[in-house]
Amino acid sequence: MSFLRLSARLLAPAAALTLAAPAAIAQSADPIRQVEQSLAATRSMTATFVQTDGRGRAMNGNLSLKRPGKIRFEYGRGANMLLVGDGRNLTFVDYDVGQKSAWPIAKSPLSVLLSPQPNLGRIARIEKQANPNIVIVRARDARRPEFGTLLLAFARNAGAPGGLMLEGWTAIDAQNKRTTVKLDGQRYNGAIAESAFTFAEPKKRK
Repeated sequence: MSFLRLSARLLAPAAALTLAAPAAIAQSADPIRQVEQSLAATRSMTATFVQTDGRGRAMNGNLSLKRPGKIRFEYGRGANMLLVGDGRNLTFVDYDVGQKSAWPIAKSPLSVLLSPQPNLGRIARIEKQANPNIVIVRARDARRPEFGTLLLAFARNAGAPGGLMLEGWTAIDAQNKRTTVKLDGQRYNGAIAESAFTFAEPKKRK
Protein backbone atom coordinates (compact mmCIF):
# COMPACT_ATOMS: atom_id res chain seq x y z
CA MET A 1 0.00 0.00 0.00
CA SER A 2 1.42 3.43 -0.91
CA PHE A 3 1.96 6.06 1.78
CA LEU A 4 -0.66 8.35 0.23
CA ARG A 5 -3.31 5.63 0.33
CA LEU A 6 -2.25 4.72 3.86
CA SER A 7 -2.37 8.40 4.87
CA ALA A 8 -5.88 8.79 3.50
CA ARG A 9 -7.03 5.90 5.71
CA LEU A 10 -5.11 7.04 8.79
CA LEU A 11 -6.22 10.65 8.46
CA ALA A 12 -9.90 9.92 7.90
CA PRO A 13 -10.97 10.66 11.53
CA ALA A 14 -9.11 13.97 11.61
CA ALA A 15 -10.46 14.98 8.21
CA ALA A 16 -14.01 14.25 9.35
CA LEU A 17 -13.56 16.55 12.33
CA THR A 18 -12.18 19.44 10.32
CA LEU A 19 -14.77 19.20 7.58
CA ALA A 20 -17.44 20.22 10.06
CA ALA A 21 -16.18 23.81 10.15
CA PRO A 22 -13.74 24.49 7.28
CA ALA A 23 -14.36 28.23 7.29
CA ALA A 24 -12.73 28.51 10.73
CA ILE A 25 -9.39 27.25 9.41
CA ALA A 26 -7.29 29.69 7.43
CA GLN A 27 -5.58 28.20 4.39
CA SER A 28 -2.34 29.79 3.32
CA ALA A 29 -1.77 30.64 -0.33
CA ASP A 30 1.63 28.99 0.13
CA PRO A 31 1.17 25.58 1.80
CA ILE A 32 4.95 25.04 2.17
CA ARG A 33 5.20 28.32 4.07
CA GLN A 34 2.32 27.29 6.31
CA VAL A 35 4.06 24.00 7.10
CA GLU A 36 7.23 25.90 7.97
CA GLN A 37 5.24 28.20 10.26
CA SER A 38 3.56 25.22 11.92
CA LEU A 39 6.88 23.50 12.59
CA ALA A 40 8.47 26.72 13.86
CA ALA A 41 5.53 27.28 16.22
CA THR A 42 5.84 23.76 17.63
CA ARG A 43 8.13 24.19 20.61
CA SER A 44 7.23 20.77 21.97
CA MET A 45 4.82 17.92 21.37
CA THR A 46 3.82 14.70 23.07
CA ALA A 47 1.74 11.91 21.52
CA THR A 48 1.26 8.19 21.36
CA PHE A 49 2.42 6.49 18.18
CA VAL A 50 2.13 3.35 16.12
CA GLN A 51 5.22 2.60 14.04
CA THR A 52 4.92 0.22 11.09
CA ASP A 53 7.80 -1.06 8.98
CA GLY A 54 7.81 -2.09 5.34
CA ARG A 55 6.79 -5.66 6.25
CA GLY A 56 3.73 -4.49 8.13
CA ARG A 57 5.16 -5.17 11.59
CA ALA A 58 3.81 -2.66 14.10
CA MET A 59 5.08 -1.32 17.41
CA ASN A 60 3.60 1.36 19.64
CA GLY A 61 4.74 3.70 22.36
CA ASN A 62 5.01 7.31 23.49
CA LEU A 63 6.67 10.18 21.65
CA SER A 64 8.19 13.32 23.15
CA LEU A 65 9.52 16.06 20.88
CA LYS A 66 11.21 19.32 21.78
CA ARG A 67 12.52 21.57 19.08
CA PRO A 68 15.20 22.05 18.06
CA GLY A 69 16.76 18.66 17.77
CA LYS A 70 15.25 16.63 20.61
CA ILE A 71 12.99 13.61 20.29
CA ARG A 72 12.30 10.40 22.19
CA PHE A 73 10.52 7.26 21.02
CA GLU A 74 9.69 5.21 24.11
CA TYR A 75 8.51 1.85 22.85
CA GLY A 76 5.80 -0.09 24.62
CA ARG A 77 5.85 -3.30 26.58
CA GLY A 78 7.81 -6.12 25.01
CA ALA A 79 10.21 -3.80 23.14
CA ASN A 80 13.25 -3.18 25.30
CA MET A 81 14.68 -0.41 23.16
CA LEU A 82 14.74 3.34 22.76
CA LEU A 83 15.40 6.01 20.11
CA VAL A 84 16.56 9.38 21.48
CA GLY A 85 17.64 12.63 19.83
CA ASP A 86 19.66 14.84 22.19
CA GLY A 87 19.93 17.91 19.96
CA ARG A 88 22.87 16.66 17.89
CA ASN A 89 22.64 12.91 17.44
CA LEU A 90 20.00 10.23 17.20
CA THR A 91 20.85 7.20 19.32
CA PHE A 92 19.15 3.84 19.04
CA VAL A 93 19.58 1.68 22.14
CA ASP A 94 18.78 -2.03 22.24
CA TYR A 95 18.89 -3.12 25.85
CA ASP A 96 18.22 -6.77 25.06
CA VAL A 97 21.51 -7.13 23.18
CA GLY A 98 23.34 -4.39 25.09
CA GLN A 99 24.21 -2.29 22.07
CA LYS A 100 23.64 1.23 20.78
CA SER A 101 24.25 3.08 17.53
CA ALA A 102 24.23 6.80 16.79
CA TRP A 103 24.21 9.13 13.80
CA PRO A 104 23.83 12.90 13.31
CA ILE A 105 20.27 14.21 13.28
CA ALA A 106 21.27 16.42 10.34
CA LYS A 107 21.87 13.26 8.30
CA SER A 108 18.47 11.71 8.94
CA PRO A 109 15.02 12.42 7.46
CA LEU A 110 13.86 13.58 10.92
CA SER A 111 16.04 16.68 10.56
CA VAL A 112 13.09 18.21 8.69
CA LEU A 113 11.00 18.00 11.88
CA LEU A 114 13.74 18.99 14.29
CA SER A 115 15.55 21.80 12.47
CA PRO A 116 15.80 25.05 14.46
CA GLN A 117 14.78 27.05 11.38
CA PRO A 118 12.50 25.02 9.11
CA ASN A 119 13.30 25.87 5.49
CA LEU A 120 11.50 23.54 3.11
CA GLY A 121 11.40 25.69 -0.02
CA ARG A 122 14.31 23.97 -1.79
CA ILE A 123 13.73 20.38 -0.69
CA ALA A 124 9.96 19.94 -0.32
CA ARG A 125 6.81 19.87 -2.39
CA ILE A 126 3.13 19.42 -1.64
CA GLU A 127 1.42 16.22 -2.80
CA LYS A 128 -1.98 16.96 -4.33
CA GLN A 129 -4.93 15.74 -2.24
CA ALA A 130 -8.62 15.53 -3.04
CA ASN A 131 -9.41 16.64 0.51
CA PRO A 132 -8.26 20.26 1.07
CA ASN A 133 -8.05 19.63 4.82
CA ILE A 134 -5.19 17.16 4.37
CA VAL A 135 -1.66 18.36 3.59
CA ILE A 136 1.04 15.88 2.56
CA VAL A 137 4.61 17.21 2.22
CA ARG A 138 7.37 15.26 0.49
CA ALA A 139 10.81 16.42 1.64
CA ARG A 140 14.00 15.20 -0.04
CA ASP A 141 17.31 16.95 -0.52
CA ALA A 142 18.44 16.08 -4.04
CA ARG A 143 21.95 17.20 -3.11
CA ARG A 144 22.05 14.61 -0.31
CA PRO A 145 19.98 11.62 -1.47
CA GLU A 146 21.71 9.41 1.10
CA PHE A 147 19.72 11.22 3.81
CA GLY A 148 16.48 9.74 2.49
CA THR A 149 12.97 11.10 2.09
CA LEU A 150 10.36 12.20 4.62
CA LEU A 151 6.64 12.42 3.88
CA LEU A 152 4.82 14.50 6.51
CA ALA A 153 1.06 14.23 6.93
CA PHE A 154 -0.94 17.12 8.43
CA ALA A 155 -4.64 17.75 9.00
CA ARG A 156 -5.91 21.33 9.09
CA ASN A 157 -6.88 22.14 12.65
CA ALA A 158 -7.30 25.66 13.99
CA GLY A 159 -6.18 24.56 17.45
CA ALA A 160 -2.77 23.30 16.29
CA PRO A 161 0.37 25.44 15.75
CA GLY A 162 0.08 27.25 12.43
CA GLY A 163 -3.32 25.65 11.88
CA LEU A 164 -1.84 22.24 11.05
CA MET A 165 -1.97 19.10 13.20
CA LEU A 166 0.91 16.72 12.55
CA GLU A 167 -0.72 13.30 12.06
CA GLY A 168 2.37 11.27 11.21
CA TRP A 169 5.06 10.60 8.65
CA THR A 170 6.84 8.02 6.55
CA ALA A 171 10.65 7.95 6.49
CA ILE A 172 12.25 6.32 3.44
CA ASP A 173 15.96 5.60 3.70
CA ALA A 174 18.53 5.39 0.92
CA GLN A 175 17.81 1.64 0.54
CA ASN A 176 14.09 2.46 0.03
CA LYS A 177 13.12 0.93 3.38
CA ARG A 178 9.99 2.58 4.79
CA THR A 179 8.95 3.28 8.34
CA THR A 180 5.53 4.85 8.93
CA VAL A 181 4.59 6.59 12.17
CA LYS A 182 0.96 7.44 12.99
CA LEU A 183 0.37 9.84 15.89
CA ASP A 184 -2.58 10.13 18.25
CA GLY A 185 -3.40 12.28 21.28
CA GLN A 186 -1.12 15.13 20.20
CA ARG A 187 -0.46 17.81 22.82
CA TYR A 188 1.52 20.89 21.87
CA ASN A 189 3.89 23.27 23.64
CA GLY A 190 3.75 21.85 27.13
CA ALA A 191 6.74 21.48 29.44
CA ILE A 192 8.99 18.46 28.82
CA ALA A 193 11.91 17.75 31.17
CA GLU A 194 15.39 17.67 29.61
CA SER A 195 15.86 14.26 31.19
CA ALA A 196 13.45 12.87 28.60
CA PHE A 197 16.21 13.18 26.03
CA THR A 198 18.80 11.15 27.91
CA PHE A 199 19.11 7.40 28.27
CA ALA A 200 20.72 4.75 30.44
CA GLU A 201 23.75 3.15 28.84
CA PRO A 202 23.08 -0.44 27.75
CA LYS A 203 24.96 -3.20 29.57
CA LYS A 204 27.06 -5.33 27.26
CA ARG A 205 26.00 -8.94 27.13
CA LYS A 206 28.66 -11.50 27.94
